[in-house]
Order: sequence, then structure tokens, then C-alpha cells
Amino acid sequence: MDTKIGAVDGPVKPSTGDIGYLPSKASNPVELAAAVASTCEATLGRHLARRLVQIGVSDVFTVPGDFNLTLLDHLIAEPGLTNVGCCNELNAGYAADGYARSRGVGACVVTFTVGGLSVLNAVAGAYSENLPVIFIVGGPNSNDYGTNRVLHHTIGLPDFSQELRCFQTVTCYQAVVNNLEDAHEQIDTAVSTALKESKPVYISISCNLSGVPHPTFSREPVPFFLSPRLSNKMGLEAAVEATANFLNKAVKPVLVTAQDVSTMIRCGQNTIIFLINNGGYTIEVEIHDGPYNVIKNWNYTGLVDAIHNGDGKCWTSKVTCEEELTEAIKTATGPKKDSLCFIEVIAHKDDTSKELLEWGSRVSAANSRPPNPQ
Repeated sequence: MDTKIGAVDGPVKPSTGDIGYLPSKASNPVELAAAVASTCEATLGRHLARRLVQIGVSDVFTVPGDFNLTLLDHLIAEPGLTNVGCCNELNAGYAADGYARSRGVGACVVTFTVGGLSVLNAVAGAYSENLPVIFIVGGPNSNDYGTNRVLHHTIGLPDFSQELRCFQTVTCYQAVVNNLEDAHEQIDTAVSTALKESKPVYISISCNLSGVPHPTFSREPVPFFLSPRLSNKMGLEAAVEATANFLNKAVKPVLVTAQDVSTMIRCGQNTIIFLINNGGYTIEVEIHDGPYNVIKNWNYTGLVDAIHNGDGKCWTSKVTCEEELTEAIKTATGPKKDSLCFIEVIAHKDDTSKELLEWGSRVSAANSRPPNPQ
């Protein structure tokens, strides 16, 4: 795994005369986006935005924080990018994971340490699933590197590398961009490595660099020329057919849950979500039962109704039997097909498949093996 950290050549302080300077306040988001669009042609933020669009990213999943706000200004100023604001970093990371599965590559933007550490589970998942996701973190001001200062959003130490060290084990390339001289190279290397290795990468960008112009960003980025990944067509078709046959024979083929429902409603998604509510941790019960496997049950439809709050299109239903479920599906695919539909399916806590029971017994036996003699 490669890591490249840019050297700090000195303070980076854009003045009001610089092309990349933006006023700290704008009267409204439209004016701010227009200001960014008119001044960011040769900036780091503009280059990153164009690269994301070039590789097929049209939606970037974000959680704002003070270290990434200027970068977000430049990303949303790119006509080919849509900002999808998420409720927390883990949700943003998993959204980018799902996006990469569907579109081939995904991108997520969070803030330094408090955001970076929160998204790590999703990063590790993308790494294990061989998904090229560009994880971008808004980092400290470039002038703060090497100053031995303690910053907010850290663990209270003057060492800014803790987040980087965490990402090193679950990404195939890491770039800490705190210097404009090699920022172009670092960003392009990170993005191309993610595509070549089909693994997530980490890019940290100092919060004061996104809007600063530099000659290396003055031209359109050279398109990536990567060898296409070859697929065994016959093998793929056989795998798809076998999977379809398996799912068609299954009694319970798919169980779907969802996070960030508020974001889905805000973005006008007309997805149908099935939440299976069995009142506890059934899988854990089959492995090793105990009082810790019983949780306080929630009114999930009530929670979604509260999130909806009459703003946007959303319909919910709670069903307790097959007939009610059939009727709910008819409604979701009929009169409410233009809404986000949330169907809570109440299931008995012991309603498990034979395969799950057998699997639980095997896991229990494996976990309870006594230590080998010393």
C-alpha cells in the first residue's frame, strides 16, 4: 500500500486578489456556487471535481465539517456533480459503497478525524469487497503541519497522522495533499490506483488549498487510459443463472433494511423499503442465547413518519400477516409508486430458516472450542 505526503513549502494565504479567493459569506447558496464557478477554473477543487466526473461519478455523498466546506463549494459548482448530503459519515460511506457496486466507482467526502474515523467501517467493507471508492477528507490547514499544535477534531495530540494510519490498512493508496506543487500528481495517482486495483483510496486535502489556483490545474485533465478489466462471459452467465435459480427457489430470498431515510425522501427516491422487525438479535440467539439479545422494540413506521414530517413523498405501512403484506406491496407499486414506501414486516423472533439454525449451531461449536493444550 502506497502513501504519499506532500511537503509544506510555506504558508498558503490567498488574498482577495487571487483567482481562488472566495468571500467567507454569501447571501445565498446560488450566489456562492456562481462565485465558485467563476473563479475555480484552475484550482485544486475544480480539478478534483472534473476528475470525479471523468471517471463516472455524478453523485458524491458528503457530511459537512469545517475542514471540508470550501472543498464542498468547489465540488457542487461542477455541473456534472450532485451533492448528496447524508446524516452521518457511516451512512455516507455505505452509500458510496452501494454507488460503486452500481456505477463502478463511488466517492465520499467527510471532515478530518471525527469524520474520517467514523467512516472507517464502510471503508473496510469496500476494501474487502474490492470496490473502488474515493474517500476524500478535508484536512487541517497546510500551515498547521509540523507546528506541534493541538487541533479540534483530533484525539488531543499534535500528531495529525492518526487518521492516515487507520486508513493505511483498508485502502490501497493514501495521499495527504498539503502542498499545491504535487497536488495534481497525488490526486491523479490516487484516483487511477483506485480504478486499477478496484480498491478504496484515501485523499486528505488541506482546508485552505481547494480554492487556490495553480498552473498545474489550468488545463483539462488528461483522460485516464486504463486497461479494461476482462470478464469471462460464459462464467458470468453461468453464475447469474445459478444465482437466479437459487433465489427463485428460496422461501425468503431478500431482506432489505435502509439508513438515511431522510436523505432518500429529500432526494425524491421512490424506493420500496422492507424492514423485517423480529424484536431482537435472532442470529445471535441461534449462536448463544442470553438477555443481551433482547432489545427495546421501536415503532419503525412511526420513526419514518416523524422523519417525513409532511415534507416530501413518503408512505408507510406496518403488516403482520401475508395478506396485509400483499396489499401493502400492491399499494406501493400502484397508487404510491411515486413515493418512498416503507413497509415494516412484523415477524416472530423464532421465525428462522433451517439453514440459519444449522449455521448457528456450527458457529456456536466453533466459538466454544477449548484452548489447545500448551
